[in-house]
Amino acid sequence: MNIPIFEPSTLAGITLQNRLLRSATHESMADREGAPTAALEELYTALAKGGAGAVITGYAGVQQDGKSSLRDMLMIHHDGLIPSYRQLTDSVHRHGVPIIMQLAHCGRQTRSAVTGMPTVAPSPLKDFIFNEEKPLELREKEIEAIIRNFAAAAGRAKKAGFDAVQLHLGHGYLLSQFLSGYTNRRRDSWGGSTEKRFRIIGEILKRIRDEQGDFPVLAKINAFDSRPGGMRIEEAVVIARLLESCGCDAIEVSSGTVEEGLSIMRGARQPVEALLASNFRFKNMPEMLKKVSAPLIRLAMPHPKPLRNYNLDAAKTIKQAVSIPVITVGGIHSMEDIARALESGSTDFVSMSRPFIIEPDIVRKFREGKRQESRCIMCNYCALMIETGPVRCWYGKLPKRY
Repeated sequence: MNIPIFEPSTLAGITLQNRLLRSATHESMADREGAPTAALEELYTALAKGGAGAVITGYAGVQQDGKSSLRDMLMIHHDGLIPSYRQLTDSVHRHGVPIIMQLAHCGRQTRSAVTGMPTVAPSPLKDFIFNEEKPLELREKEIEAIIRNFAAAAGRAKKAGFDAVQLHLGHGYLLSQFLSGYTNRRRDSWGGSTEKRFRIIGEILKRIRDEQGDFPVLAKINAFDSRPGGMRIEEAVVIARLLESCGCDAIEVSSGTVEEGLSIMRGARQPVEALLASNFRFKNMPEMLKKVSAPLIRLAMPHPKPLRNYNLDAAKTIKQAVSIPVITVGGIHSMEDIARALESGSTDFVSMSRPFIIEPDIVRKFREGKRQESRCIMCNYCALMIETGPVRCWYGKLPKRY
């Protein structure tokens, strides 16, 4: 199989100039209302000018209690935000690049100290990372409101000029919490069997289709995680088929939950220094206590392997089960790996996050032969330090003030 990487292709009816997408990445570049800032517009413009086939935004919250505990999350929960997003999409489109808004609700992976509201989840189970409080179990009318708010957010994205939306069904956020038997212990019509746990997603997709017609809707899913009773590839295949049957246009395959630490973004060594400098639990600890804690955290922090191409086998299994396009993210950082992933039939498109942080123009460099592999050293400081400010590459080093 010979799939040209740098020739135009179609994804969910959208024309892309190549098969390399910028995967959703939280940037900490929204204002207090959740509107995109000038800095975010500059970043997305750089990604477009740098050759990305498409840009998927950082996650955008569909309602206030689903806002991230991280700094400056994008929001799309009211119509007043549409004009600022229209300016953003216009800037990206001027360079011939489509832009897709990722829609999310953080569920139990946030804190009421940030949202100003009680934390909610399918079942009242504390999260290992965000365990300040036990979330409230969502009631029927609250679930129905979430469905309405996801659909309304998709409508706002369409009005703002986005080419599609992506539902965030991965990484332990609310819709992922519904899908997982680990976090969804309900015994009503929203839990139990895979089909019942999927119900909220099916209802969201139906409502978007009813209200927005053929506006493209993608989904990002977990193919697996390590939680007891959590997601496994066999169930992910069932979910992928359910997504297709409900009109989902494409699936991005990822894995892991925030509770698992570095299962989502893997690296050669644990970024303990960045964790101690940024995380709300550790950053205000006395320096001596941080030094004592560091080796203990290293021992306790999961360190999954392999470090590269870790979702490709699962993506291939899912691709064989559906007819809609499959996108794969996860440690695919070199031209050799990209070519192998596409030509082997494991995936239809490749998405990246960290390589775009260190080099927003990496696709152009790949295309021109100036780069064969990302400069990213997979230190993962970028993923942790967004608690302190806008996303950037730290290249494994923190200034002394941290």
